[in-house]
Amino acid sequence: MRGKGKLGSSWWSFGSKLGFPAVFLLCLFFSLAGFFGSTLLSQEDVSGVRPTPRVLEAVDEGAEFDPLPHGKTGENSITSIPYQILSWKPRALYFPNFATIEQCQGIVKMAKAHLAPSSLALREGETAENTKGIRTSSGMFISASEDKTGILDLIEEKIARATMIPRSHGEAFNVLRYEIGQRYNSHYDAFNPAEYGPQKSQRIASFLLYLSDVEEGGETMFPFENGWSMDPNYDYRKCVGLRVKPRRGDGLLFYSLFPNGTIDASSLHGSCPVISGEKWVATKWIRDEIQDD
Repeated sequence: MRGKGKLGSSWWSFGSKLGFPAVFLLCLFFSLAGFFGSTLLSQEDVSGVRPTPRVLEAVDEGAEFDPLPHGKTGENSITSIPYQILSWKPRALYFPNFATIEQCQGIVKMAKAHLAPSSLALREGETAENTKGIRTSSGMFISASEDKTGILDLIEEKIARATMIPRSHGEAFNVLRYEIGQRYNSHYDAFNPAEYGPQKSQRIASFLLYLSDVEEGGETMFPFENGWSMDPNYDYRKCVGLRVKPRRGDGLLFYSLFPNGTIDASSLHGSCPVISGEKWVATKWIRDEIQDD
């Protein structure tokens, strides 16, 4: 009892020295510390693992949606075309299984008998002789209206849906074959008026449909992807940067122009040399003006 009396007396003496306001603040401090401490402990489960923050959940791809009333040029069904964003600089999207194996084989079959050495749009001072070796593939042009099988009509319609650019803005398909060692050095699909002269219309986007698998090599490359490796001394023959491996039936879309109509310097691209196998691809260039079929 005496011990307790001394302790109580000591505490009272200590409290008297501090004064009532100080004692009140000390009590408030310990109360708050106990409250927050218990709150933190309560957020841990028995295993001691802190719960992870909630993340945005993806919409169920199998969910069904009711179509909305549409305009005269709209459609009464929901379209789903899966894609992956490969890059924002340049804007490049990858479309897996865009075409069937049978469709790819049909396009190759219709093109094989009409192949010729690929040509280039020449700038001032360039000739076929001094640009030899830049583009070594063989190819041919064919429009959807010329294809009696209807395959290109289906592919062209799907490209229009994927890009939301009308079919009338597309050039004819350029079907290309790259054999071992063949390549296309880095270049732009858009035409710089300072180099090519005034243009009636401009290529704004390109869609590549890969018609075959390639055992090794043949990637589509973007050496200036993200703008980090832009170098005026870049060797246009080098296969560097973002590289997209061809897979039969898959599609690659990239934009050559910014929304304001200027050329995106990061859209520089090329075709790496085929090391083993053979590469077939159908290219659809899309312009800002309606094209004659």
